[in-house]
Amino acid sequence: MMSILLEFSMFPTDKGGSVSEDVSRVIHMIRESGVPYKLTAMGTIIETESMEQALDIVQRAYDLLSEDAGRIYSSLKIDARGDKTNRLTGKIESIEGKIGQVNK
Repeated sequence: MMSILLEFSMFPTDKGGSVSEDVSRVIHMIRESGVPYKLTAMGTIIETESMEQALDIVQRAYDLLSEDAGRIYSSLKIDARGDKTNRLTGKIESIEGKIGQVNK
């Protein structure tokens, strides 16, 4: 039992002020991959069962964007834990158990 939480943002820097079309392509790929994910205003969080699977999603996002971008910015944060699963929602539920409902 392993849980890899990976939060990342990735977007081209050479396509003007709005990159929502490019980010939408990445989110579609993540959705189609079947891994649990959560889109936020500043990035996307995925949960996988292995580091390899998490980094494969990042590689696939890069490959998708590099098809028509000359420069891509990426930021990644990883939390790997071997004794828990379902942390994408479980961490939020833990906080709500202590202070009540939070904005999601």
